[in-house]
Amino acid sequence: MSMAHVAPEPVGAADGRAGFRQWAALAALTLAVTLLAVDGTVLALAVPALVVELQPTATQLLWIGDAYSFALAGLLISMGTLADRIGRRRLLLIGVTGFGAASLLAAFAPSAGWLIAARVLLGVAGATLMPSTLSLVRNIFTEARQRTRAIAVWSAGASGGAALGPLVGGALLEHYWWGSVFVINVPIMLLVLIGVAVLVPESRDPRPGRFDLLSALLSVAAIVALVWAVKHTAKAGVDPAGVSAVLAGLVGGVLFVRRQRRLAAPLVDVTLFARPVFTGTVVASLIAIFAFSGLLFFFSQYLQLVRGYSPLQAGLRELPLTLASIAVVAIAAAVLTRLGVGRALSVALLTAGAGMIILTIGEGYAGYAPLALGLVVIGLGVGLAFTAATDAVLGAVPKDRAGSASAISEMAYELGVALGIALLGTLHTVLYRSALPDLSALPGPTGDAVHESLATAGHALAGGGQQGAAILAAARDAFVHAMQSTSLIAAVLLVAAGVIAWKLVPSPRDS
Repeated sequence: MSMAHVAPEPVGAADGRAGFRQWAALAALTLAVTLLAVDGTVLALAVPALVVELQPTATQLLWIGDAYSFALAGLLISMGTLADRIGRRRLLLIGVTGFGAASLLAAFAPSAGWLIAARVLLGVAGATLMPSTLSLVRNIFTEARQRTRAIAVWSAGASGGAALGPLVGGALLEHYWWGSVFVINVPIMLLVLIGVAVLVPESRDPRPGRFDLLSALLSVAAIVALVWAVKHTAKAGVDPAGVSAVLAGLVGGVLFVRRQRRLAAPLVDVTLFARPVFTGTVVASLIAIFAFSGLLFFFSQYLQLVRGYSPLQAGLRELPLTLASIAVVAIAAAVLTRLGVGRALSVALLTAGAGMIILTIGEGYAGYAPLALGLVVIGLGVGLAFTAATDAVLGAVPKDRAGSASAISEMAYELGVALGIALLGTLHTVLYRSALPDLSALPGPTGDAVHESLATAGHALAGGGQQGAAILAAARDAFVHAMQSTSLIAAVLLVAAGVIAWKLVPSPRDS
């Protein structure tokens, strides 16, 4: 497939406003990012089936959940800058093809280790897609209100896709094996491939400079080392391995920043962080997605393992979150214009925090209505937050640096996903185990299964008579208490992110 060179100026109507072709191109780009977001959460509902089929350890189960996001976070900066240089459309087409191939490897994984490796490959391919789609949106839509509306659609794909994952997974798992949640990627990616090739114009930085491989290696080393250290310390406590990884990550980060300051064409323009709107938005986004994704990963398990819903029933009951985050598209531009970016972002995060508190309370009641209300409030808050944050980041940089800027924004997003699953997931496991009753009366393997997780407890205690039923009920109570504690912590983090946004992100009202 030949890639026609297109001038760096965006292609749109004569007056700078986007026409039908540009909105159709947005649909293709949004479909790509929606599928990426779905892939980040679709496994949540497949966890019980995975436990039976692949028999992963608790550590392997967490890696299956977050290896994808770790690989994405580590490579986003490099891929975003590479997209600026070789062409965003070209890199997007390469990434779409790779993502489809990696999906097939994951779908037919014969072991937990294989699935983790396939998830890493999915992350590598995904890293080429996220910054490319966002920077292409920035270049296609130049008129301010249209750009905000386009970013709202793109953000709905990201936030709605993350919430849609459990529903897609539930529908597939109702009829097929767990690998079907990956097979579905292939026809969708084929559709994206055709749409991007036909509709999306090429764009790149007209003066990209040389791609610095050493900077790319330093960025990956710093991010991966720090993320691994956080995950390891959360699991094993403070030890020499974790401390060494932290030091290695910090050294790599310092060397990376120093090198960027010296290079004529840096991989990352670190001067962007001198802008309060940029720094405040990135920090607030990272905290918000940390809280959101950590909760979402275990909420799907809660609906199945505690409430007793089937995968499809659980996915349907998470639908209010998806619909609310998509509905924000209709009001996002008006809210941002009226409040300004900083206030809109702050209000959105505080709204999501309030929804998390409602959800925390609802988890202790038998009815579904409190859960639905909490999900709707969270969806509205998160949908608006993603739109405001993305608009703020892209509006703060020149369009020829859109790739690297969006890569930083997306790195914060994916890092938040990975850390949310790792840290809040580990905390949930610790709280669950501490709330369990005395298991000494159980046979060794059965007690170990109950201690490992609620998913393995359900299988180990099946057919265990009255004693097994009593212990399973106690394990479910322990899971609920752990969920409420982690949900409350997530709510506090969202409020903190809202305060950061209010203090650091300016709120001009003319955008």
